[in-house]
Amino acid sequence: MLASSTPPLLLLLLLLPPPSSSADVIVTSDTLMRWVEEHGDPLSHLVLDPEAGHLYVGGVDHLYQLTSDLEVVSHVRTGPYLDSPDCLPPIVPRDCPSATPTHNHNKLLLVEAGPGAGPGSLIVCGSLFQGICDKRSLSNVSQLIYQTSNPVDTQYVAANDPRVSTVAVVITTENKQEVGGAGGVLRLMLVGRGYTSKGPGDIPPITTRRLFPVPPPRRAFSQEEELGKLVVGSYSEYNNHFVKAVAHGNHVYFLFSRRDMWHKKEYRTYASRLCAADRSFYSYVEVPLLCRGGYNLAQGAWLGSHGGKPALFVVMAAGQASTPVATGRSALCVYGMAELDAMLQRAQEVCYTEGGRGSSGQEDAYIEYAVSSKCLKLPKDSLSEYPCGGEHTPNPIASAVPLPATPTFTSSTQLTAVTTATEAGHTIAFLGDGEGRLHKVLVRSDWSGDLYGSVLVDKGSVVRADLLLDDSQQHVFVLTNRRLSKVPVSTCERQTDCQSCLSFRDPYCGWCVLEGRCSRKHQCQRHTQPNHWLWSFEPTNQCVTVQSLRPANQSKDEQTQVTLSVVQLPVLEAESLSCVFGLLPPEPAVVTGSSITCQSPAPELLPLMLTGSDHMVLPVSLMFGHVTVTTGDMTFYDCGAVSRLNQSSQCLACVSSVWRCNWCPLDQLCTHNHSCVNQHIILNQRESSSPTSCPLVFALQSSALVPLGLTSTVVLRGQNLDIYTVRTLFIVIISTVLFQYAVSQLQYSAAVYLRRGERRIDISPGLRLQLYDCSAGQSDCSQCRAVPEEYGCVWCSGSPTPSCVYNQSCTSVPADTCPPPQITHVLPVSGPLEGGVLVTVTGSNLGMRYQDVVGGVTVAGVQCPPQPEGYQISTRVVCELQSSGKQREGPVLVTVGTTPPGKSKQIFTFQDPQLRDLVPDKGPVSGGTRLTIRGKQLLTGQKSDLSAFLGPQPCYIVEEVTDSQLVCQTGPSNQTAEVSLRVLFGKAERTVPNVTFRYLDDPVITDVTPAESFYEGGRVVLVTGRNLGVVQQPIISVWVEPLEVQRVKRRRRLVSERCSVLSSSQMTCPSPKVSPEVKVKGVWFQLDNVRVHYETIKGKRFTYHPNPEFFPLNREAPDVPYRFKPGGVIAVEGQDLTRAISRQEVRARLGDQECVVKTLDSTHLYCEPPEIQPMSVDDSNELPSLQVFMGNLRVDLGLVQYDSDSLSIVPLAAQVGLGAGAAVIILSVLVVILMYRRKSKQALRDYKKVLLQLETLEINVGDQCRKEFTDLMTEMMDLSTDVGGPGLPLLDYKTYAERVFFPGQQVAPLSRQLDLPESRRQTVEQGLQQLNNLLNNRLFLTRFIHTLEAQQGFSQRDRGYVASLLTMALHDKLEYFTEVMKSLLQDLVQQYVAKNPKLMLRRTETVVEKMLTNWMSICLYSFLKEVAGEPLYMLYRAIKYQVDKGPVDTVTGKAKRTLNDSHLLREDIDYCSMTLMVLVKNGVEVQPCPVKVLDTDTITQVKDKILDQVYRGAPFTQRPAADSLDLEWRSGQAGHLTLSDDDVTAVVQGRWKRINTLQHYKVPDGATVALIPRSQSSGGVNQVFQTGEKTPMLEGEEDEGLRLWHLVKSSEDPEIPKHRKSSMRERERAKAIPEIYLTRLLSMKGTLQKFVDDVFVAILSTKRPPPIAVRFFFDFLDDMAEKHGIDDPETVHIWKTNSLPLRFWVNILKNPQFVLDVQITDSIDAVLSVIAQTFIDSCTTSEHKVGRDSPVNKLLFLSDSTHTCKYLYLYNFASEMNSLVALHELYKYINKYYDQIIMSLEEDSAGQKMQLAYRLQQVAALVENKVTDL
Repeated sequence: MLASSTPPLLLLLLLLPPPSSSADVIVTSDTLMRWVEEHGDPLSHLVLDPEAGHLYVGGVDHLYQLTSDLEVVSHVRTGPYLDSPDCLPPIVPRDCPSATPTHNHNKLLLVEAGPGAGPGSLIVCGSLFQGICDKRSLSNVSQLIYQTSNPVDTQYVAANDPRVSTVAVVITTENKQEVGGAGGVLRLMLVGRGYTSKGPGDIPPITTRRLFPVPPPRRAFSQEEELGKLVVGSYSEYNNHFVKAVAHGNHVYFLFSRRDMWHKKEYRTYASRLCAADRSFYSYVEVPLLCRGGYNLAQGAWLGSHGGKPALFVVMAAGQASTPVATGRSALCVYGMAELDAMLQRAQEVCYTEGGRGSSGQEDAYIEYAVSSKCLKLPKDSLSEYPCGGEHTPNPIASAVPLPATPTFTSSTQLTAVTTATEAGHTIAFLGDGEGRLHKVLVRSDWSGDLYGSVLVDKGSVVRADLLLDDSQQHVFVLTNRRLSKVPVSTCERQTDCQSCLSFRDPYCGWCVLEGRCSRKHQCQRHTQPNHWLWSFEPTNQCVTVQSLRPANQSKDEQTQVTLSVVQLPVLEAESLSCVFGLLPPEPAVVTGSSITCQSPAPELLPLMLTGSDHMVLPVSLMFGHVTVTTGDMTFYDCGAVSRLNQSSQCLACVSSVWRCNWCPLDQLCTHNHSCVNQHIILNQRESSSPTSCPLVFALQSSALVPLGLTSTVVLRGQNLDIYTVRTLFIVIISTVLFQYAVSQLQYSAAVYLRRGERRIDISPGLRLQLYDCSAGQSDCSQCRAVPEEYGCVWCSGSPTPSCVYNQSCTSVPADTCPPPQITHVLPVSGPLEGGVLVTVTGSNLGMRYQDVVGGVTVAGVQCPPQPEGYQISTRVVCELQSSGKQREGPVLVTVGTTPPGKSKQIFTFQDPQLRDLVPDKGPVSGGTRLTIRGKQLLTGQKSDLSAFLGPQPCYIVEEVTDSQLVCQTGPSNQTAEVSLRVLFGKAERTVPNVTFRYLDDPVITDVTPAESFYEGGRVVLVTGRNLGVVQQPIISVWVEPLEVQRVKRRRRLVSERCSVLSSSQMTCPSPKVSPEVKVKGVWFQLDNVRVHYETIKGKRFTYHPNPEFFPLNREAPDVPYRFKPGGVIAVEGQDLTRAISRQEVRARLGDQECVVKTLDSTHLYCEPPEIQPMSVDDSNELPSLQVFMGNLRVDLGLVQYDSDSLSIVPLAAQVGLGAGAAVIILSVLVVILMYRRKSKQALRDYKKVLLQLETLEINVGDQCRKEFTDLMTEMMDLSTDVGGPGLPLLDYKTYAERVFFPGQQVAPLSRQLDLPESRRQTVEQGLQQLNNLLNNRLFLTRFIHTLEAQQGFSQRDRGYVASLLTMALHDKLEYFTEVMKSLLQDLVQQYVAKNPKLMLRRTETVVEKMLTNWMSICLYSFLKEVAGEPLYMLYRAIKYQVDKGPVDTVTGKAKRTLNDSHLLREDIDYCSMTLMVLVKNGVEVQPCPVKVLDTDTITQVKDKILDQVYRGAPFTQRPAADSLDLEWRSGQAGHLTLSDDDVTAVVQGRWKRINTLQHYKVPDGATVALIPRSQSSGGVNQVFQTGEKTPMLEGEEDEGLRLWHLVKSSEDPEIPKHRKSSMRERERAKAIPEIYLTRLLSMKGTLQKFVDDVFVAILSTKRPPPIAVRFFFDFLDDMAEKHGIDDPETVHIWKTNSLPLRFWVNILKNPQFVLDVQITDSIDAVLSVIAQTFIDSCTTSEHKVGRDSPVNKLLFLSDSTHTCKYLYLYNFASEMNSLVALHELYKYINKYYDQIIMSLEEDSAGQKMQLAYRLQQVAALVENKVTDL
C-alpha cells in the first residue's frame, strides 16, 4: 500500500473559551475566536461536509477531521514516504535510486456526495506518487474507501510539485454512453493543474476524471480518452497557475493565471468555461479578467452573489515586473457572472461565425493553446444550435477582449483568500491576507467597498485560500499555516448599549430598540417597523434619546409631574411604557406624540444623599417591559445640605446656590419653600436681582494682634445685623483667650466668628486674629529686642530668670542694653595663609541684626568680614577669612556695639599646606584611578573647602583627609595628555612640584580564556589585550541573583576578585567563587572606570558548572590507607573532572611533595608520585595524604602508604649461575635472529617500496580526481548560468531532421529548392503532386518499397536515402506513415521469425528500419529539447573542458585526458598551463579577456580555445572559422607577430616536420594576443578539414616527402642509430606496463561521472510513462511476438532495445551535433564512443561478464552498465518540410527502376483495380515528359 493509517499522534489542541484563559497564547483582540493548532505546517486545504457539519483539514503529511467546534474526531498520517518525482509508483528502491523519504503535501480535498441517499466520501490527493488520489470515509477519515496499490499513469491527478497548484470540482451528469450506470448518473471530477518539469509531462492542464460508477476494467480517478481533456501544443508554454474551479448552472468555470502567449507576453488572469455535459471540450472558451490598477495575478476566488445576482469575487495581486511573482499590492475585484457569460458567449460567437474578427475588424477571438484549429465563418445560428460546440466548431477559443472591473477594495498587504455572505440584503466580503489578518468589507451596490473591521487571526501566517462560512453563516473558518480558527462574522452581542452598537459600524449589527440589544436584523422581531431596528452602518441613524426633561431638577422634599421629550421613539401599538427613577419601582408613563409624562417619586422613597453632597442625580429610564428604551438624568437637591456644607457663610451659600433655595434668617434655615415660619425670608439671588441681604460680619475694627495671657477687646464690623437683638450675639475665637500653650513660633493665626445660639452668623472668609507669645523662640536679649515694636516684647531681667515677655507682663524695669557676645564654637580652626575659607562662629547675643556685627569680627587678629547670607540673629556669624601674610594663631573676637567683645576659647591657626608627591603617576582616560597625595598640613580648613583637579578635570576626594595624606579618584578625560595636579584649600592653590599625571589610552581586552569555571572558582582566567598596565585595580566581577524560589529572601549581589597584571598585554584573574544556589547573570572586568562585559569579547556567556567530584582513593574503606607500589602512578577516580579545567591547571600533592599530573579525563586523574614516600604535612598522621588542587577547590583523597621492596630469597651463588646460563642462551638466539633478519630485510625493503608506490599511485589518482572534479564543477557552474536559456545551442527542428535523416550529406534535400526551368516547373509540380497522391496509397507504397529492395543495384545507402525521402514526403501525414511502417515491419518480422528473430532491427538493412529510425527521431525531438538536451550539452562541455586541459596531438588526435585507451596519449609530455590576454572589441572599447591555453598547443588549437572563450554559449555555426582568422602576438607598441602552424621557423628533422606551438614561439605566460581577419594576400598556410576528420593537414608537405608531427611521431623510422639502442630498450620496458597510464582514464572517468549519470538518468530508468507513440510501438512489438508464438522475453527486449536505445539514443550520444550546434573533434568523439558503448551495454539483458582480457572501456564503466532500459519520452513536432524536393528525389528512383515497378504494380490484382500502374505512368508523363502507353 502507498499509505496506511497510523494511530493518532499527540495533537496540540488549544481552544479558547472565555478571554481569561490562555491570554498569553493568543495574539488577537477578538476573544470570542477559537482555534486549534495542528501538525502539517503548512496546512493547505479546508473543506466542510454540509450534511454532518464536519471539517476536514489537509496539510503536509497530516489529514484531520474536526467537529464544527474544532474538536478533533480523527487524524491520519499521510507521509513521509519513499518517493521521487522522477519515478512512477509503486516505488522500488532498487529501480528508483533517487527515491528519498518525501513529504506529502495535500493538493486536493473534496467532498463527493454518495450514490443516491448513501454516504459520501472525502477525496484526498497528495503530491506523492505522481499525485494519486484516494477516497476516505466522511465519518472517519482513517477508514479508506478506495486506494490503488499499483496506479497506472492515467490515475495521476495532482501536481507532484508542492509549488504547483491543483484545483478540482465534482460534477454529476447524465450517463448517456455507458450502460448499467447507477440511474444513468455519471459523477466526474474536473481537474486543473499546472505544469511540472519532473514526472509525467503529458498530462493536460484540464482533465476529466471518473469517480462513479467504476465498472471493471475502468479505474477511479482515471483519465479516459472519452471523458475529455484540454489539448495543448506545448505544456511548458501554457503553464497555467490554477486558483479556483467552480460549477455554476450548466457550466464549469476555471480561474487561473499564466503568460499571455497571444499578445504582450505579460502575465494575466483568465476565467474559462466548459459545458458540464461536454465530454469533448468543444465548448472550452476563456476570457482575460482585467482588474484596473495593474492587479493581474489571481490569488483566491469565491462564487457568491451581489444584489441578488451571482458574482465572482477575485482577490488579485500586482505581479512583479513581468513575472508570476505576486507583490504585496493587491485588490478585490468583482465580476458579475451574467457579464462574464456574455463575454464568453461573444467570444464563441465571433470565432464561430465571424472568423474571430469583431465589428471593428480587429481580432476579438482566436484559437489558444497552439493547436491546429482556427476561427471560422459558420452560419449565424451556429451558437444557438450548438451552445456547447461540436466536432465542426473551432476550439479552444480565447477572447482577446478582457472583462474589466474596478477594484472594490485595495490593500498594501497581499490578499490571499476571499469568501462572501449576504446579510439583510447587503454583501459582505471576508478577505484573508499574507500576515494572518481577516478583513471585513461591505460591498456597496455600486461595487465600491468599505473596510469596517480587521481581525488578527494568526500573526505572520498566510491565510489559505479556503475561507469557509459555517451553515449558520455565523462563523468564518480561517486556515493558516498551523491553525484552523473559528472567527465570528460579527460580535453584535458584545455591544451592550445603543450608542456602542451604532458606533460599532458593523453591517451585521443594529440596535433592536424594544428588545434592548445589539442584534442582526432578522433577530429583531419588529425590524420591519420604523425606528424599531436601527442599522449601525447607516450614518444618519441615532439612538432613541431623551432630548429634555421638565423640570430638569427639583427638591427632594417635593413630588411633581416630569415630562420627557424623546427623539426616534418607535411606534407602539397597544403596549404601555413606564418610567423608572434610579432603582425605584416603575411609574406608569403617558405617551403624547414624542412627549412622555411621569410622576416623580415620593420624597420618602428617594435614596439618602451622599455625605458631603447637596444633590443627587437619578437616571430616569423609559422602560418597555424589562427593556430600557432610553435614559435621561434628573437632579434632586437638598437645600438643608447646602447650608450645612458651608458653616462660615450659611446664608450666602444658600441664596447663591444653583438650586432654588431660600434662607430663613430667624429660623437659621435653608429651604426650597418661599415662606418661613418666622415670616422674614431672604430669597435666592437667581429670583431676586437686589444685593444680598444676608446678616454678615465682614471686618475687624480693632487690631488683629492679641497677646496671650491677657484679656483684650475685639471690635467687629458687620451688615444686616439689625434683624437680630444684640444680646443674642456672642463672639467666639477659636482658642481660649487666656489659654497658655507652648508654641515654637512667635505668633499663631486663629479664626473668629459670631454666633446666635448654636448657629453662626455669616462671616467674611479670611477674618482671623493673630495671637502671639513673646517668649516663644526668643532665648536671649538680642533676639527679644529684635522682635518688631508693635508686638510690645521686652527683655525682662526680673525673677526667676531673665526672659522675653509682653511689656505689660514685666514686673521689673526692661533692659535697655544687652550683655556682651558669648562665643561657644568656631569651625574650622585652621585656614590657609591666603584666606578664602568661610569661618562659622556660633554663640549668643551676637547682635540683633547683621549690621551689628559688620566690621566686628577678627580671626587671630585678622579682620574677617561677615557674610549676610550666613548670619542668624544673635546665634551665628559666618565670615570669610582674609589673607594673613604669614603663619599666625589666635582667638576669634566678635564685637557688638559698645559692649566688650566676645572671645573664643578655641585658637585659630593660619597654616601653609605643602604637597610633596602623588602615586601613581598614570591612569586611563576613563578615570577611576585612586591618587594618593602626600604632604603636610593638608588638613587646612574643612573637607568641603578641599578640592583637587587634574588639569581641568576634577579628582574626587574619596577618603578621610589626614594632615599628611589625601586620596582622590580621577574622573574621565577627553584626551590622553600629561596634566598637573592642583589642590585648592578654599581659594589657596597648591601643586606638586615637578610631577605630572599622565592620562593614557583605556585598556582594551581582545581575548579571554577559558570561558567557563566551576562554582568553587579560583580557575585562572588569562586576559589578553592592550594597555592593561595602566589599570591600577583590575577586578573580575560576577553578578548573581538568587534562584526563583528564593528571590524574595535574597537580592542581587556582586562577587569580585582582584586580578594580577602581568604586562601591558596580559593579566590573570581568578574566577570568583559562586554559590550553586544562585544564577549567574553576567561577568565583566572592571578596569578602574572601564567596564568590559565578557559577552562583548567572546560573543557568548561565561559559564559556571558544578564542581568536579572526586572519589576517595580507597572507596570501600576511606579510612584505610591506599597501598601504592613505587614506580607506578596513582589513579584517582571522579566525575566531570575536565568539564571546566584542563590538565595543566590541576596540581596534586602527596604529603610535602608534588605528585606530577600525567593524564586527566572526565573520570580519571593519573599522577606520578615521588619514588620515596614523602613526609606528611599533618602532625596528627605519619602517612602522607593525597590532595588535589583545582583553583580554589582543594580535595583530600585519603592517606597513601608505599609498599616496601621484599628481600630476595635466592642464594647469591644460584643467582650468579642463573645469570651466566641466561647470557649464553640469549647470545645464541641473537646470532640466529641476526642471520634471519639480514636475509629478510632486503625482501621487506622491496615489498615496502612496492607498497609505497601502489599507495602513492592510489592517493595520486584520488587527489587528481577530486581536484579535477572541483575545477570542472566550477567551470560547469559558470556554464550552467548560460544553459537552459539562449545559452543552450539547440538546433531547430528542420536542421535536426536534416542531420538525422541525411547524415554526412553536405546539402540535404530539406535545404534545396526544386531546380527546374520555369517553363517546366508547373507541369513537373503537378506531376509530383500526383506522385504524392500515389504515395498516400498504401498498396502502391508497399509495392514500391518491396520492388526497390528486390533490385540488385539498390544499395544499403540507397535504402536509407529512400526511407528519409519518404519520411519527408509523408511528414505531414504521420498517422499514415506509421501504418505503412507497421505493415512493412510485419513483413520484416515474418522474415526474421523463419531465421533468427533476435537479429531483427540490429542493423539498418531495409527501408523500413531507416523509416523506424526517422519515426523515433520525429517523436522524440520534443523530449530531446525539453529533457535530454541540457544534460547532453553539459556532458559535451565537460568532456571538452577536460580534454582541452591536457595536451591533444593535433595529428594523431590522441589526448592525455580521455576515456578511450586507444586514443590515450601515453607518452609523458612536458607541458604547462598559461593564460593569454586576448584583446576583444566590445562595441567601441577594446577589453582584454583572459584565456587559458597550454604551451604545447598548436596555433590552430589556441585559436579554437580563444573562440570558445570569446563566443562562449554561442552556437558553433555562428562563430567565425578559426582558419579565417590570424593570431597576432602583441608586445609593446610596435611588436606585432603573426603566429601560424607552419612558417619558415618550423623545425625540420630528417623527414619529420613539427607543427609550430606557443612553446616554439616562446610566447610567455600573460602575453597579449589578438585575433585579426586573415588578409587575402596573407602568406599563411591554409588548413583543410576533411569530412569526418578534424586533423589539419598542411598543403604540400607530404608532396615534399616531409611527415608532420605535433607531440608524438606516428611511427618510428626503421633505421635507428646504434647509440640509441639503449634508449629503445628503456622505451620497450616502459611499454611493457602501459596500464600505468590507465590511471588517467580512471581520473577522467571519476571527473565526468556526474555528467554521464545525468545523461543516463535523463534517458534511462526515470520511471516516466512513455508517450503514446512509443507505448503504441512497443505494444505492436508485443503483439507481433504473441502472434508468432515468441514467448522468450529476451527476444522482445532485444527488439525494443534495437528499435529505440540502439537505433536512436546511441546515435544521439555519439553525435550530439545532430541535436546541438557544436563541433565534435576526434578527441571528443573518442570519449563519446566509450560512453555510447556503456549505454549499449546497459540496455542488454545478458549478464556483463568481464575478465582480465576485457577491453579497458568495459572495465571502466562496469558499474554503470547495470541500468535497465525503461523509457520516458514526449513527442510534439511541427515544421515546414520541402516535400516537393523529396518527391522529386524519389522520382529519380522510380525512373531508375521504372519498368520493374510498373511490372510489379500490374501483377498485383488489387493494384490493377486501383489502376496504380496507369497513375504512375501519368506521373512519369508530367515529370519526365516520358512517352508512355497512355
